[in-house]
Amino acid sequence: MTSRSPASASLKARQKQAQDPDFTPAELRTLRALKTPAGIQRYLDEIPYHLAGTAWSPRLVLREKTAHCLEGAVFAAAALRVIGFSPLIFDLEADNDTDHVLAIFKSRGHWGAIAKSNFSGCRYREPIYRTLRELALSYFNAYFNLRGERTLRRYSRPVNLARFDRLHWTTTKKNIWFIAEYLCEIPHRSLLKRGVEKALTRVDARTIQSEMVGHRKKPVRPARD
Repeated sequence: MTSRSPASASLKARQKQAQDPDFTPAELRTLRALKTPAGIQRYLDEIPYHLAGTAWSPRLVLREKTAHCLEGAVFAAAALRVIGFSPLIFDLEADNDTDHVLAIFKSRGHWGAIAKSNFSGCRYREPIYRTLRELALSYFNAYFNLRGERTLRRYSRPVNLARFDRLHWTTTKKNIWFIAEYLCEIPHRSLLKRGVEKALTRVDARTIQSEMVGHRKKPVRPARD
């Protein structure tokens, strides 16, 4: 007769403790079935990028099967919690561009990330980064605006979404803008040394084309006569 290893038993205990009581049993089964951070990323990759100006909870993402950057990161953090990780998110701040929010996790002492993005290179990162600065830098070359400017400048500290449990961030029907607002309020660290940005080159056309594979645009409505 074989017994479970201590590591396996510890993981099971963490998963049981982390399960959000607001989720239904069916929702928990769906999230547990993702199994790993890479599985969570696959789920986000398989649903379309959400172009509307909403801030849905993970429950609504599960129901509607679409998400944008913020919604994808918060969904991933909730899923990470269910499979035994802390529900951490991390903000990348840009100049002349939009911010990007990631769910982050630590494995064997190294950081990785899960993300929903309209740009192909701003998604998953394997857990190989020793520091959060290293993790943030891994997004630098893929982070540009539609003018080809390299725009990533700052990164935040990790935010544990458990701080918002009283607001039922995982399952509320209301928009979770309070998470985005909190990310805007906390300090961010500079990613580049002073003066470096002046020497940055623009992204070449080939890179832009490759990074925008699968990019979704809002449909243009025809003008009324």
